[in-house]
Amino acid sequence: MKELLFVAIIVMVFIVIFQIAKASEYVSVLKGEEKTRKQNNKINGFLFIAFLIVGLFGAWYCNHLYYGKTLFPQGSASVEGEKIDLMLYITIAVTGVVFVITQVLLFWFAFKYQESDNKKAYYFPHDNKLELLWTTVPAIFLTILVVFGLKYWFKMTGDAPKDAVLVEITGHQFAWDMRYPGKDGKLGKKNYKLYNNPSGNTLGVDFEDPESWDDLHTTEMHLPLGKPVKLVINAMDVIHDVGLSHFRMKMDAVPGIPTTLWFTPKYTTEEMKKRTGNPNFVYEISCDQMCGKGHFSMRGVIVVESEADYNKWLASQKPEYYTLFPDKDPSKKEAVATDTTTASKPMAQLTTNP
Repeated sequence: MKELLFVAIIVMVFIVIFQIAKASEYVSVLKGEEKTRKQNNKINGFLFIAFLIVGLFGAWYCNHLYYGKTLFPQGSASVEGEKIDLMLYITIAVTGVVFVITQVLLFWFAFKYQESDNKKAYYFPHDNKLELLWTTVPAIFLTILVVFGLKYWFKMTGDAPKDAVLVEITGHQFAWDMRYPGKDGKLGKKNYKLYNNPSGNTLGVDFEDPESWDDLHTTEMHLPLGKPVKLVINAMDVIHDVGLSHFRMKMDAVPGIPTTLWFTPKYTTEEMKKRTGNPNFVYEISCDQMCGKGHFSMRGVIVVESEADYNKWLASQKPEYYTLFPDKDPSKKEAVATDTTTASKPMAQLTTNP
């Protein structure tokens, strides 16, 4: 209701301004153009001050209204993302101060130095000190931000810690697929020519490679709390982008060119539900690159949990190799062998006395 009232007030202000402008046109016809022009300058000068006050109030009000709905109050959900938040806060603080100062000066000068018969305008075509000031200061600040940004970027895209959990994520129109290495800690090779060969091999995994036999294929990403996670990012069709806004990370997924990044989760999904006050909270994987008509629906889910729960989840997953080649599944072979052994025993051995 407050928002509607605020919008209605803004609309009314513009209607009043429009009516004043129309009235001034009629007055100019009656009083003469020169006199009317001077009066309009005075009106415009006062309107500049009004716009300044309304504009600054509007900027504050929007921040007050929507800040709680941004990701800032939650904080970064990754250790590395804290540095990204720090850079954003510094950037917003500096640009915010510059914004307020420049806007106040802009509108105040328009009011204070409006046309007057008692004043004569002073023109100066060039000022080396002023130009040096407004060129050098922003250049120094931007250079510092770029240097720190590159430092953090090279860290997140560089070599991950040796104990990092390895997860491959592949984007395709319009979903994400994950692959985890098995006990050997290595992902098997892939070959795009093997897509759906055998049927269901949607990631084009080369099952001639023994390292692929224990790999896990999932559609939901599970991560352990407090352990570095290295993502190997691929795309099957067009360019996608792995967007991890809660972790302050993103990276392009390019067909034929694997990319990487790593981060360390700070909060479990359950902890984030409490931090956000949202019982339905989930960590999301978004596609931050327009990739087709279904781009809006390309959403993945990340579950951050304790290491014990993560290991339990891993143990519950079945290697894709045994799903596509059920005859190779040792658990089924053992079951068949057990049934065969039981069936071959004499009836007397299978019967127990009450």
